[in-house]
Formats: sequence, structure tokens, C-alpha cells
Amino acid sequence: MTAPATTTASPEPPQHMRALERANTVRLARAELKRAVARGDIDPAEVVRDCPWQTESMTISELLTSQRRWGRTRARKFLMPLSMSENKQLGTLTPRQRTMLATELAARTSGAPHATA
Repeated sequence: MTAPATTTASPEPPQHMRALERANTVRLARAELKRAVARGDIDPAEVVRDCPWQTESMTISELLTSQRRWGRTRARKFLMPLSMSENKQLGTLTPRQRTMLATELAARTSGAPHATA
């Protein structure tokens, strides 16, 4: 018979615990960002332009619906003329898509009529 494998205490936690800690950090940061967008402290167009670390895997729909009075339907109608999927992650936007989305968002939130592409 072989001897049972013994584990040695390593100074850093196991990979799955580090992954859970990282996911929790991202979740908390994303929740705070969404609250700031809902309060109007942060402009969603800036979030699209800057793409902070906590928004890289966030979908466009999550960001849009975090604004006051923006639901799924309004987000879909906003994205339809831009030919963007609501499930597209902010971190995967091309520079052209990022600029177009930020410009349209800035125009929409300022009350100006938006340009059609």
C-alpha cells in the first residue's frame, strides 16, 4: 500500500480560495460603481470610456440598467441602432465601439437628441 499524501501548509491560500476572494472583491467594487451611477455621481459614458478594472467583465446591459429609470427594454432600444449586443462585455469593446457608445450615452443622458448611425 502507498502512504496517504500529506499536504504541507503553504503560506498562500489555495487557488480556489484566491479566486473566490478576487470574485468577491470584483462583486463589491461593481456594486459600489452601480450605486454611484444610480446616484448620478459617475457618468456612465465615463465608465465606458475609461473601463475601470471592475467593469472589464461587466456587460453593457448591466451598466445601462444601473442608471435610474433604465430597464432592459430601454437599454435594448438604446443599443439597437448602435448594432451592439446587450450581452457584450465592456472590456471586449473595440476603441470605435467604445467611442460610439460613450458619445451616444453622453448625448442621451444630457438630454440632447442622439445621432443615428
